[in-house]
Amino acid sequence: MVTEHHTKLTSAELSQLWTSFQNDSGSICILKYFLKTVEDSEIQSILDHALQLSQSHIQKLTTIFTEENYPLPKGFSKDQDLNIDAPRLFSDVFMLQFMKQSAQISLNGYSFAKTLAVRSDIDQFYAQCLAEANQLDTMAKNMLLRKGLYVRSPYIPYPKKVDFIKKQRFLTGWFGERRPLLSLEITNLFTNFQRNALGIANLIGFSQVAKSEKVTLFFIRGKEIATKHNEIFSSLLREGDLPIPMSSDTYVTESKVAPFSDKLMLFTITGLISLGIGYYGTSISTSLRRDLTSHYDRFIHEILKYSEDGANILIENGWMEEPPRASDRDNLTNN
Repeated sequence: MVTEHHTKLTSAELSQLWTSFQNDSGSICILKYFLKTVEDSEIQSILDHALQLSQSHIQKLTTIFTEENYPLPKGFSKDQDLNIDAPRLFSDVFMLQFMKQSAQISLNGYSFAKTLAVRSDIDQFYAQCLAEANQLDTMAKNMLLRKGLYVRSPYIPYPKKVDFIKKQRFLTGWFGERRPLLSLEITNLFTNFQRNALGIANLIGFSQVAKSEKVTLFFIRGKEIATKHNEIFSSLLREGDLPIPMSSDTYVTESKVAPFSDKLMLFTITGLISLGIGYYGTSISTSLRRDLTSHYDRFIHEILKYSEDGANILIENGWMEEPPRASDRDNLTNN
């Protein structure tokens, strides 16, 4: 006789499912607004496809939480966090670039979630999400290429032979002659600039429409930090006679009407900050010139403090939903 039993979700699986619910519920609000204000029909088709994916994810996640008798996360809703009638705040080009960046972030997130999934239904869910993110990334990339909007990373010459590093000065960077940037170092500088440029556009738009003065000042401060980081990335690329990615000056309109709640906008920015910390950490681990690692180390400490300040604003306003956590054994014992 075979005994059947229900396997509970692990803490790792719960963490990913809960985070997915937050992200997809927020994405639904953002995508619905984009669809209301987009003008290019081709970009509209990608936005509509992404919206359908997020809605299907929420349905599946709701089923999983319900079957587990786990409280359904609150997340975000069109009633409380979306003003669908707000005028256009972002350009079509921004929306397409936003989709490309979102697909890239989803690929990283879903691949990590799948490695953590043990239960077969959770593994299958994230395998499907990963395939969908891969398709969305290809769709957005191809459309950017067709429209002449895709900015390729710099080209470098092919080497004539394989070589090996012979001197320790290969690692230096502050004093004396600096060696040319490695291909991976160029990639880090270039892609970090691109992510920051899109983040700056987000921060400019959100700072124009936020209702809370404290939230507005937080967004303005973030724009200043990202701009300063990009100035350093630009100088390092320029020093190597390498091209600099485009800025985000034309991404934002002059609208002063908020399409989203301050809660959703702050959640979006703090999420991007967390991702930025991760990307900077990866850049440290894959850069060999000491001046580059020093820059990234300083940047991480700066945005860690910025992230904490954002979290404090969320907590002060009662906007930070508590993630799944372990039992407080000390409190249970004392009571």
